[in-house]
Amino acid sequence: MVKIIFICHGNICRSPMCESVMKELVRREGLENEFVIASAATTTEEIGHDVHRGTKEELRKHDIPFEPRRARQLTRDEYEDWDYIVAMDTENMEDIPYIIGADKEHKVHRLMEYCGENRDVADPWYTGNFAKTYDDVLRGCRALLEKIKNEK
Repeated sequence: MVKIIFICHGNICRSPMCESVMKELVRREGLENEFVIASAATTTEEIGHDVHRGTKEELRKHDIPFEPRRARQLTRDEYEDWDYIVAMDTENMEDIPYIIGADKEHKVHRLMEYCGENRDVADPWYTGNFAKTYDDVLRGCRALLEKIKNEK
């Protein structure tokens, strides 16, 4: 079983978008029984809130299913639960160690690294451009899935 958790600041825009996109990519490959996919925040700011309406609208445009959910924060004791802890940006990368401690198993990476890019996923919270975020998320999730399949 491959276990992936996507992390962003509030767990209402980028990380739940990644969660939904990756679940759909895995489903389309017929691999849904081989993966556990989730998302969480680095902060408590949005705890309990549902996915941002802009994220929902963008997912609907691409026929990506999603479920009602509540934002939650990553916890220290989750580190051992995940094979991949995938951050959306540099700030998340800086915040994650404060939550989980040292990344002794090198599980934490930014999503765009899987595309060979040293940059953050576009943040729609500030730009309102959920389409750009979706493009980054789709590219990153496809690259991550290919990496995982190639390692099997």
